[in-house]
Amino acid sequence: MSYLNDIKQAQATLAGKAEWSAINAEYAVRMQHQNRFKTGLEIAQYTADIMRRDMANYDADTSKYTQSLGAWHGFIAQQSMMSVKKHQQNLDRRYIYLSGWMVAALRSKFGPLPDQSMHEKTTVADLIEEIYTFLKQADARELRHIFVELDEARENGGDVDGIIKRIDNYETHVVPIIADIDAGFGNEEATYLLAKRMIEAGACAIQIENQVSDAKQCGHQAGKVTVPHEDFVSKINAVRYAFLELGIDNGIIVARTDSLGAGLTQKIPVSIAPGDLGSKYNEFLETEKVTDLSELKEGDITIHQGGQLCKPKRLDNGLYSFKEDTGFDRVVLDCITSLEHGADLLWIETEKPNVAQIAEMVNAIREVRPEAKLVYNNSPSFNWTLKFREQVYGEWKDAGKDLSAYPDPAQDPMGLMEESLDSSELAQEADRLVQSFQADAAREAGIFHHLITLPTYHTAALSTDVLAEGYFGELGMLAYVRGVQRAEIRRGLSAVKHQDLAGSNVGDDHKEYFLGEKALLAGGAANTMNQF
Repeated sequence: MSYLNDIKQAQATLAGKAEWSAINAEYAVRMQHQNRFKTGLEIAQYTADIMRRDMANYDADTSKYTQSLGAWHGFIAQQSMMSVKKHQQNLDRRYIYLSGWMVAALRSKFGPLPDQSMHEKTTVADLIEEIYTFLKQADARELRHIFVELDEARENGGDVDGIIKRIDNYETHVVPIIADIDAGFGNEEATYLLAKRMIEAGACAIQIENQVSDAKQCGHQAGKVTVPHEDFVSKINAVRYAFLELGIDNGIIVARTDSLGAGLTQKIPVSIAPGDLGSKYNEFLETEKVTDLSELKEGDITIHQGGQLCKPKRLDNGLYSFKEDTGFDRVVLDCITSLEHGADLLWIETEKPNVAQIAEMVNAIREVRPEAKLVYNNSPSFNWTLKFREQVYGEWKDAGKDLSAYPDPAQDPMGLMEESLDSSELAQEADRLVQSFQADAAREAGIFHHLITLPTYHTAALSTDVLAEGYFGELGMLAYVRGVQRAEIRRGLSAVKHQDLAGSNVGDDHKEYFLGEKALLAGGAANTMNQF
């Protein structure tokens, strides 16, 4: 968008329309610039282009990995991006993650729910729309401040050309969202319909997992049940059809496998030919050979496998068990199959953040699909402090280093968490590995995108706890003033002028556009925001 050219076009549109004489062309253009994206599909296309560019850049240089924080409200997403832009000067390679866990825990009309696809499915699409509404509002507010600078420069002989250049080169807060569709919320048609709603709201990337939809569990809990590959592929196809129907030909599908921690399946797929997907899936089942048909009991199920009649192990709840220690191979097959059927990125849910473990799986996948790259969950469900201290302890033990100053994790599982160890050599080395984890994993384990699923759930809890402790305790109002407002002012947070951030000044501008000098404004001398 070119500010001056847009003004000329607006003037041409208004010319000759006497009834529109009260309309100011420049004001109309300002409103256009403050509302660059008119539909969610425009946002989906714009952000899909960004992600595809970033994926290509990562393929050329693994230091160009991307990051995101999970957001459960539009304001949280807005503040995340405003902070990134303020501190990093740009939003390059920064996204937003929309977590199904946080939608369930914080946004359901049923109240707080576990991460089991129990929340209303349309809540996900509604949150995408809400997030982009807040991001667009951040644009409107920031541009409004630049317009004020422009008016002042014109009046006082300032750098008008420089300010117009800033308007023309303005970087929007609208960034890609990777949105969690869980296991698809039903059958393939349900997945397709919800994917459409999410894309129409602005999502350019949809993450879907290979669990059973009606038995979905959080990836870091027990009881996960996976589906056969053809079932999962059908849902990948459903999402792709949704993208194509809506004209987002380069939409991104993130295929997540929970097989590393899942030991159960609900279905035994039909194998049409030896070596097909059904056959490969069934090879992982825990079975026992049937040597005497008279041993079969009422209701027993058998399959023919490798020239032998076998009975799969079936639990009392009707689910079937996989063989132990097959998680690695199932993950690799899941990922290869997903890429072969149109997924763009992979997500492997692990039980700990270990670069070597992730790299081993990715390298096995890349033997068949060299382009494979991951979205990885830097999960708050991991005890990062403990796991990295355990990793360093194990590495030092293998190297023969003296560990007498440290608790043995085998004897005291939580001993390495002691605060007294925080300044120790082992703890400092562990912290160094935590700090470099994203860069290391991007370089060595094919991780294109690092996200934290529910960080702002924890930051909200922590900051509220600190404030409540002081405010309802001896500090009283000082708890807020010292711990919140003073810190906001000194960090330069826009939220300290909350009326402006919420749109009061933009609204005043509109009143003046619409009514001129007679407009009743909220931002006059009596507005207490002037204290800031």
